[in-house]
Amino acid sequence: MARTVIALKPQRSALPIPAPSPKGAAGSLADARGRALRDLRISVTDRCNFRCVYCMPKDVFDADYPFLPQAEVLSFEEIVRTARIFHALGTEKIRLTGGEPLMRRGIDRLVAMLREALPEVDLTLTTNGSALKAQARALAAAGLDRITVSLDSLDDTTFRRMNDMDFPVARVLEGIDAAAAAGLSPIKVNMVVKRGVNDAQVVDMARHFRGSGHVVRYIEFMDVGSTNGWRMDDVIPSAEVIRRIAAHFPLEPVEAQYRGEVAERWRYLDGQGEIGVISSVTEAFCATCTRARLSTDGHLYTCLFAQQGYDVKSLLRGGSDDAAIADAVRGIWQRREDRYSEIRTAETARARKVEMSFIGG
Repeated sequence: MARTVIALKPQRSALPIPAPSPKGAAGSLADARGRALRDLRISVTDRCNFRCVYCMPKDVFDADYPFLPQAEVLSFEEIVRTARIFHALGTEKIRLTGGEPLMRRGIDRLVAMLREALPEVDLTLTTNGSALKAQARALAAAGLDRITVSLDSLDDTTFRRMNDMDFPVARVLEGIDAAAAAGLSPIKVNMVVKRGVNDAQVVDMARHFRGSGHVVRYIEFMDVGSTNGWRMDDVIPSAEVIRRIAAHFPLEPVEAQYRGEVAERWRYLDGQGEIGVISSVTEAFCATCTRARLSTDGHLYTCLFAQQGYDVKSLLRGGSDDAAIADAVRGIWQRREDRYSEIRTAETARARKVEMSFIGG
């Protein structure tokens, strides 16, 4: 039976920006549940050359899909300005996402601009790896610290079917090798696991990267956006992933490196590295979430599963100074109460939410 999806245009309406709370104006910035603002994910493009079925299915993101015109996309200067403001509010890590960020022309120049402006920030990027072989050295030279590559299968037939653009897995593996050679290590390899699609390759992925220094992270199939046909029956719980791998390569748990780390870490008993699992469906980690997301058109989202964002671009382009924009971010974050994964139901899973390709993963 064919999968039914709803053809949606990007959701561009914005929430009103609240004023900051006088009580919380000084000191560390925390939301309504006491969570700090430590991570900013910036989507630099809403376009991608893949049509992965769980993210940008081809029957929705087709030739007629209304991608953003260039005038609506944040400029490099606007991105750097926003990053500086967030850093002053306590943000320690910036991740460039998409869409596919390597499709943004001059992405290495943006990396260099961010590195010059914020030399101490942890600067990372997530990519599908398709253009990584050609760009890895330039990204490293520009000052990128690390890279994460999305790779959902090592089986070429499965991988081509999942990216739905007939792109070979070998070229992504070449990109990973190029990134490692350029010094963008340790590399994280993200595998979204969907029952009946690629779950048979879970152990193969672990076997391939064991001893390489790279870390495979298995991600539960999530109900991000409204177009990926998510069903709970398609989710492989992380506990099952761990059991499958441990049956071949014994594992032991590793403590988190910092509060709010999304991946639960496990290491091989024989010392051949580690893996991670991201379990936002079966083991919600909302209580420690410290991430904000800036969309390609400059809207701030406080949850991956949000329905609407806050229009920061209008402040950037409307004459607001940095202090006014910082106050806006304070007001937004101080009133943040998001805990979608803790309260997920069949009804909320069907609700119209922002697409992952618009705000990054």
